[in-house]
Parts: sequence; structure tokens; C-alpha cells
Amino acid sequence: MTEQEKMLAGKIYDSSDETLLAIRTKAHKLCQTYNQTADTEEEAREQMMRDLIPECAKGVYLQGPIYFDYGAFTTIGENTFANFNFTVLDTCPVHIGNNVFIGPNVSLVTPMHPFRYQERNIKFRPDGTAYDDEYAKPITIGDNCWLASNVVVTGGVTIGEGCVIGAGSVVTKDIPPHSLAVGNPCKVIRQITEADSIRDRADLW
Repeated sequence: MTEQEKMLAGKIYDSSDETLLAIRTKAHKLCQTYNQTADTEEEAREQMMRDLIPECAKGVYLQGPIYFDYGAFTTIGENTFANFNFTVLDTCPVHIGNNVFIGPNVSLVTPMHPFRYQERNIKFRPDGTAYDDEYAKPITIGDNCWLASNVVVTGGVTIGEGCVIGAGSVVTKDIPPHSLAVGNPCKVIRQITEADSIRDRADLW
């Protein structure tokens, strides 16, 4: 297996691999340029976004600043919106569905590191180059979800369709569809039902 194949399969891989380094470097440069481009320059930003994230459907809007590790290993569905400071470490595949709302300062982080520092610390090859033992787990966000501000989703998590994840939550385990879930660690509070309709809120109209 190549180092990229190992990485995407969730196995220990070498992050200093030249192919991976080239993809990361391209992504980081595109993010930097995107973040320095005014949101009024819509065509330029859209082209950069599609260069960064080839699997990006129509109607996606990333407010910026954005921070992607690779971009190439993320897919984003139609009409998805991400607010300020969206961070995606897509060492393993990240799948974001259609009509997903992402609040400010949300992070989707797939990388995993050994718990034992003897295995986690930076190591050096005989030629002096540094490396570490790391791996990753994928993240899936279903259609029609809302991740409120300052949410962190860790590797290996699937959030089902129609979920709302409360502000400041750290999601470390799967969330079933149509759930309201909050906290650190994030836990399901209840199901989202017709009773949550804003049409029944007289104070809002």
C-alpha cells in the first residue's frame, strides 16, 4: 500500500511522504489565499474552493477563514454553509451531507495519536529526518444537520441525518438521526419532533 492508501484506510502511515506533503502544501496555500480574498470576489473564491475540495456540490458556501489539511479527502453536499473559522483535518475521509449548517469555530478532526508517549513522541530516522506514528478515523455528517458554534467532532464519529449538536459540544461517539445532542462528551438529550416547529412559537412572529 502507498502511504496515502494506508492513511485513508486508517492505518499507521508516514505523514512525511512526498505525495501527501504535496497535497497538504497545495491545500494550505489555497486556504491562505481563500482567507485573504474578500467574500465579494465570489467567482475567485468559488474556484479556489473547488480546487481545494474537488468533491464539493453546488450551493456550498464557506464564509472563511477556512483551514483544511488536505481538502482532497473531504466531500461536501449541496447547499451546505460553514461560518467563520471552519477547520477540517481530513487525514481520513470526511463526508458532509446536503443542507448542513456549520457554526463558527467548528472543527472536524480525524487524526488519532497513540496514548503512550513512548509511541506518540516524534522519532528520528538514521538520516535525521523526523516522523511520528499516527493514524486516523473517518467522520460522517448526515444531511440536514446543524453543528452550532465551537463544536468539535473527533475521528470515527457518524452524526445521523437531521441532528442538532449544541454549542461547545465535543462529539466522540455516534449520534443517531434526528437527535438533539449537547455536552462534553456530547450526549443525546432527546429526539427532534414536530413539537419543535417555530410555527407554534407565538413569540417569534
